[in-house]
Amino acid sequence: MSRFSEIRDLVMGLEGDFEKFYDKGNQAAGTRVRKGMQDLKNLAQDIRKEVQDKKNEG
Repeated sequence: MSRFSEIRDLVMGLEGDFEKFYDKGNQAAGTRVRKGMQDLKNLAQDIRKEVQDKKNEG
């Protein structure tokens, strides 16, 4: 379940940058959002592989 916590923490950590980018037009915050989304994508892919591997073991 710690993998879920990693995703939740990553998304929650980006909340401020989302607000700065969408509400205030802060371009640097947009860059941080894009990086965070890439990290989220990579983490999700790792989790998918882990789940698939566990599923195939049984």
